[in-house]
Amino acid sequence: MNRLRSLLLSIVLLGLSSSLLAQTMTVYKSETCGCCNDWIDHVREAGIEVEAVDLIHLNHKKQELGVPPQLASCHTGVMDGYLIEGHVPAEQILRLLRERPRILGLAVPGMPHGSPGMETGRVDAYQVLSFDPARQHLAVWADYPAP
Repeated sequence: MNRLRSLLLSIVLLGLSSSLLAQTMTVYKSETCGCCNDWIDHVREAGIEVEAVDLIHLNHKKQELGVPPQLASCHTGVMDGYLIEGHVPAEQILRLLRERPRILGLAVPGMPHGSPGMETGRVDAYQVLSFDPARQHLAVWADYPAP
């Protein structure tokens, strides 16, 4: 009986995790950005499907989507109603999709060394920030300290 219960629980959890990833993330980026492509590989390795869209006027798209200028980075993802700005680790995107908070999205401002896609050999401390629909409130979603 316990084995059957464990099997059923595994099936339910597998269904829940696959339903979290049912949508494709659209990532807007520059055609020549290598770190954007590395970040996309990181996200895909976590099981998130990605459609990359190369844009000449990327900043216009960021403004259209509502990315606060102080949070800008080199690429912007859109998935399931959320914005993902910059080198946000896939684990935080998956957490966002599980928890479904009432925020506009997550951001890693700038391009910190050591963040996914920015593996340069140097590791800087950085934070993943959440921002709300009115873009009036920033909060620390996750901390990544330097080693």
